Amino acid sequence: MAKNKEKEKDVQAEEKGGGGKKKLIIIIAAAVILLAGGGAAVYFLFLKKPPPEEKPKNEQVEMVQPSAKEEANIGPMVDIKEFIVNIISEDGTHYVKASLTLELNDEAAQEEVNKRMPQIRDAVLLLIGNKTFEELQDLQGKKQLKAEIKSKINSFLTTGRVKHVYLTDFVVQ
Repeated sequence: MAKNKEKEKDVQAEEKGGGGKKKLIIIIAAAVILLAGGGAAVYFLFLKKPPPEEKPKNEQVEMVQPSAKEEANIGPMVDIKEFIVNIISEDGTHYVKASLTLELNDEAAQEEVNKRMPQIRDAVLLLIGNKTFEELQDLQGKKQLKAEIKSKINSFLTTGRVKHVYLTDFVVQ
């Protein structure tokens, strides 16, 4: 029996010692986790630079107002004769009656525009024909149309550029 009592004491001593080791491991693990969390917090709050802000993309073409210097230097003008085109509408038949004038950057461009007039009229008719009645009612819609016409014509001109598009007659009905 004495041997049994000695074995029990040895087992109890090992359990007490082992329990201390477990507590020590738990305390060390908790300290490591706290230090790692604190380090991460310091990094994200103080050391990390914020990402650059992305500007929202504007799908509409911005109108650039010409400066006084540009207005003083007026280029050659080419008139696009009056035309009538049906436009998209949900509540009936609507059409646009319009005339345009193109301001060009030089005389060579004027010659090319006169040669390409059928191509230019076709492009303008297609652009206007794909607009809705509502789009062409307000000022922003008309500015958008002018920018699209300028961009489209400039896409196939080779000797010069369109500086401005002027609506000389524009009726939406």
